[in-house]
Amino acid sequence: MGISEERKTPIRANLKCLFICLAVSMANCQYGFDTATVGGFQAMIGFLEIFGYKNPESASGWSIHTETQQLMTSLINVGTIVGVFVTAPFAKYFGRREGIWVASLINFVAAGVQVGTTNIGGLYAGRALIGLANGYFITFANIYVAEVAPAHMRGLLVSFFGVWVNIGSVLGSVADNYSKQHLNKLCYQIPLASMFAVPALLSVFMFFVPESPRWLLFHNKPEQARRALERIRGHSLSPEFLNEEYVEMARGIEEEKELASSASYLDMFKGSDRRRTIICLGTVMSHSAAGLWLIIGYGTFFFQIAGVDKPFEASIISTCGSFAGVLIGLYFTTKLIGRRTSMLFGSAMASLCMLAIGIAYVTGGTSKPAGSAIVAFMVLYGFFYNGFSGTLSWPVATEVCSSRLRVLTIGVCTGINYFFNWLTSYTAPYFINPDELNWGGKYAFVWAGSNFCVFLFFFFLLPEMKDRTLEELDELFQNNVSVRNFKKYQCVSSERAKEVALKEVGLEGKHHVVVETVEDTHASKV
Repeated sequence: MGISEERKTPIRANLKCLFICLAVSMANCQYGFDTATVGGFQAMIGFLEIFGYKNPESASGWSIHTETQQLMTSLINVGTIVGVFVTAPFAKYFGRREGIWVASLINFVAAGVQVGTTNIGGLYAGRALIGLANGYFITFANIYVAEVAPAHMRGLLVSFFGVWVNIGSVLGSVADNYSKQHLNKLCYQIPLASMFAVPALLSVFMFFVPESPRWLLFHNKPEQARRALERIRGHSLSPEFLNEEYVEMARGIEEEKELASSASYLDMFKGSDRRRTIICLGTVMSHSAAGLWLIIGYGTFFFQIAGVDKPFEASIISTCGSFAGVLIGLYFTTKLIGRRTSMLFGSAMASLCMLAIGIAYVTGGTSKPAGSAIVAFMVLYGFFYNGFSGTLSWPVATEVCSSRLRVLTIGVCTGINYFFNWLTSYTAPYFINPDELNWGGKYAFVWAGSNFCVFLFFFFLLPEMKDRTLEELDELFQNNVSVRNFKKYQCVSSERAKEVALKEVGLEGKHHVVVETVEDTHASKV
C-alpha cells in the first residue's frame, strides 16, 4: 500500500515543478553570499582602515577589535532569530510568496545601509536587518519547496537549499578575492552592492509562482489550492492521479484541523508532535553544532592566523569543495542511500575532519605544511558535511513537522539554532584571536566532539523518511512507529486517498465495467 506508482514520475516530467522550486530556493543564495563576503572583510585593508585599528605587529599593518568581530558577525544571527520568530504570526494571514517579498524589501534596506555607512553603528544595524531578511528567506523559501515537491522528489528539491547556499558562498568568496585589491572602502562596498541582485530577481519570479496548495487548503481556499496544484504539477500527472494527490492533501489537512482548532507553541510538545519537534530541533541545531560558523563567519581570518599563505584563495577552495560535496551528495542521497544513512555519514566525517584540523595545528603550528593540512581538511569537512548532512538537514526538518505546526515549529527551532549560531560567532574570536586565548586551530577540537554528539542523536532518534508523502508521515508519527520500523511500515492514508480519488473520477471498478460491456455487445450480436 501507499501512493500510486504512477505518481512517481521521472524528473523530466516534473521540470516545471523543478524550475519553480529552483527559483524559490534561490533565496538561500543570499544567505551564503552574505556570510562569505563579511567573513572576508575582516582581512581587507580598506575595511580595517574604517572599522579596525592600526597594528604594526600585524602583517597587513591593521587589525580588528574582538568586539567588532563579535558584533558584525553575530548580529546577523540576532536578526535571524527575530525574523524566524515573527514568521509564525505573519503566516497566519499571509502566504509563502508574501513572506519572500517582505524579505526582499528588508534586504534592499539592509544592503543600502551597509554600502552607504562609514559609522560602526550603521554597520551593526545593517547586519541585524540582513539577518531579519534571512530569517524570512530561510523559513518561507524552504517550507514552500517542501510543501509543493512530489514525495519522491522532495529530498532532491528541498536540498536546493544547500546548492544555493554554496553557490552564494562561492560567489561571495570570489567577490572578496577580486575586490580586496581596492585599498579603500570599495573593497567591501562592491560585494555588499551585489546583494541587491538576488532579491530583485526573486521579487520578479514570485509574481509567476503559484502559492503553496497546502497553505491555501489550510486557509479554506480549496478551489485556489486545486488550481495551484495543477499549475505546479503541469502535465506530469494524469487527472485521476492529480486528484489522488489533492484528495490526500485535503484529507490530511482536515484531519489535522480536527486535532486542534489552532496552532500554539504548547501544541509543539503535545502528543505525537513532541517527538516531531525534538527531531526537528535536533536536526536544525546540527547546523550550529557542526561548527559551521567557524568557517562561515571567520574562515578567511582563521586561515590567515593559521599561517596559510593565501587565505582568500583558501576560502574559495573551501567553498568550492563544499559545493562539490552538495552535488555529489545529492546523487547518493536520491539514488543510492536514504536520509538517515546520509545524515549519519556526514556528521561522522565532519567530526573526523575537525579532529584532524586540531591535530594538524597542535603538531605543526603555523608552519606551511600545517597550513596546507588545515586547508585540506577544511575542504574535506565542507565536502562531507554539506554533501551528506548539512544539505539534507532542511528536507528532514521541514518534512518531519505537521502541516498545522510547520511554520511555527520551523520558526522556533531555527530561532533556537540561530541563538547558538550567535553564541558561536560571538565567542569564536575569544578562542581564535591572537589577542585573546589564541587557540587558533585547536578550536576545532570543540567541534569534533560536538559533531560526534550530533551523530549519536541521528543514530538513536532519526527515522528514514525518504519517499514518504507528508500525509504518510503524519500517520507514522500519530501511530508512534519506532525508528527501526519506520521504513517498512505500510501506511493506509495514501490508500484511502486513492480510493476516494478513484470514486470521484468514476474509475473504481474500471476493468470490470469494460468486461461487462464487451460481453453484452457479444450477446447482442448473437
